[in-house]
Formats: sequence, structure tokens, C-alpha cells
Amino acid sequence: MHPFIDTQKEWLRTDVPAFRAGDTLRVNVRVKEGEKERLQAFEGVCIARRGSGVSATFTVRKVSNGVGVERIFPVHSPMLADITVVRRGRVRRAKLYYLRHLTGKATRIKEKKVRGTAGETAATTGGAAPRA
Repeated sequence: MHPFIDTQKEWLRTDVPAFRAGDTLRVNVRVKEGEKERLQAFEGVCIARRGSGVSATFTVRKVSNGVGVERIFPVHSPMLADITVVRRGRVRRAKLYYLRHLTGKATRIKEKKVRGTAGETAATTGGAAPRA
């Protein structure tokens, strides 16, 4: 492995959930106000991920009071308290910059359906039992 990559391993976070563009995220950011520190939630749709390693970033977009707000967060920043995936989105693009030009219901993203396990039967899912 490259020696430069080895030196940056100590700053990588291990608590980052798996997410991609289209997912709705809640990012808790540490905000300093004077001597006090508090958490501020920023919830919106992840429209892009870029980079790798320590320099990886992701962009989150939300609409606040009718105005689109985008923030770019470094994935491994110590200013991020935690990242929570609120819902998974079903999209076919890696970058969702087209959402900037859409308003209202047009900006909705379908939710990704979670597949059940392969061994499920009607008895375990609460459905009717098969006839013998």
C-alpha cells in the first residue's frame, strides 16, 4: 500500500453507515456557539458522493422555507456527530444534480423496497398457511 494512504488511516471513521445518492440522511453536526457546543440536525437527500479515503465528501440537499439548501460534508470529519439513514431511495444515477431544477412533488424519490430473506414462509410472515 502507498505510504501516504497508511498515514491517513488513523483519521478514518469506522461508524459511517452505508449510503448512496438518493438516500435521505439526517446528519448531526457539532456547532460551537461561544464556549458551548450543541448538535444541529441537517436532514435531506444525498445528491452526490465523491472522493475516497479521508477526503471523501457527500452533498445533502433540503428545501427550507421554499429555498433549496445544500451542504457538503466531509465523511470523516470530527465535526459530524453521526449520520443516520432515514430512508433508502431508488435512483439510477450517481449524481442527482437534476433535483436542483425541480420543485414540489417532482423532487420526490421512490423508496427502495427491502427484499425479505429467502427462507420466509407464509407462516412466518403472518399470511395464510399453505394447504397440504
